[in-house]
Amino acid sequence: MEKSDDRAGKDSVSDAETNVPVRGRSRRPFIILVLVLLLLVAGGVVYWLHARNFATTDDAQIDGAIHQIAPRISGQVEAVLVHQNEHVSKGQILVELDAGTERVAVDRARAQRAQAVADVGTKRADQAEAAANVEVAQANLFKAQRDARRYLRVNPQAITRTNLDAATSELRAAQARVDVAREQVTGAKAELVAAKAALRAADVAVENATLQLTYIIIRAPASGYIAERTVRTGNVVAPGTGLMALVGDRYWVTANYKETELGRIKAGQHVRVYIDAVPGIGFHARVTGIQRGTGSIFSLLPAENATGNYVKIVQRVPVRITFNDKRLSKYVIAPGMSVEPYIHITHK
Repeated sequence: MEKSDDRAGKDSVSDAETNVPVRGRSRRPFIILVLVLLLLVAGGVVYWLHARNFATTDDAQIDGAIHQIAPRISGQVEAVLVHQNEHVSKGQILVELDAGTERVAVDRARAQRAQAVADVGTKRADQAEAAANVEVAQANLFKAQRDARRYLRVNPQAITRTNLDAATSELRAAQARVDVAREQVTGAKAELVAAKAALRAADVAVENATLQLTYIIIRAPASGYIAERTVRTGNVVAPGTGLMALVGDRYWVTANYKETELGRIKAGQHVRVYIDAVPGIGFHARVTGIQRGTGSIFSLLPAENATGNYVKIVQRVPVRITFNDKRLSKYVIAPGMSVEPYIHITHK
């Protein structure tokens, strides 16, 4: 009796379960996925609409004027007046060389000039003396000419042949002395010209020696920071020896854009520059020039395209971007730092 009751209970439970309606699968995950895809598409469209107004590249870096400091003359370093990473102003003294040799050269040049001045005075006196000798010779010639004419007018029977020959010989000798005196004047003038030329050369030597003396002081060609200082007091240096580098205060950006992007880039366009060393800040700048030549054409070994193995490669052209943001002075900026410029393209 109990077994029949249990069976009847189980049958009633199974009937109840079969009468419960089956619940459908939830659509919420599908809806969420569709919304996410729509948001991604919308975000991509917005990004494309925004990005198409900008030309950017990661092949860009800070550039600046780097001056290599080197002496113009040889000498021993007497003093080094700046330190590594120190800021200097234009015209500030960086290095001083020993001045002994150059001062001796100046004194020697001045002494040679004084000798040249004396030589000019001597040659002028010689020229004056030669001119006076011409006057004396011409006076003697005039006397000899009168004597000769007097003898010729006299009756030949009244004078001897000896006196006539003597007068004629004296006339010829007087003429020869005049010619010699005139040649001496010409020689004296030439010697005076040479002496004046030697004086001008002596003046140039004095100027050159004085100029060389100024080269013992090496000054900063521009304002900036000292870098790569290798010179030490007591070093003996030769002309052109690198002493240090001076990184100028003015910076700009050299950005290498693909040649296919140059059609949209023009001088004067606004640029937002992001420097890796200063994250989160976009500095204001402008395009100031586009190089007339690709980077590869100015390389040490340009590519030779006139071969059968030519492969077309998209070239890059340097674009110069100049900062116009005063905030730049608040941060440590140096040539070689990586940047990302965004040139705002104006669509017509």
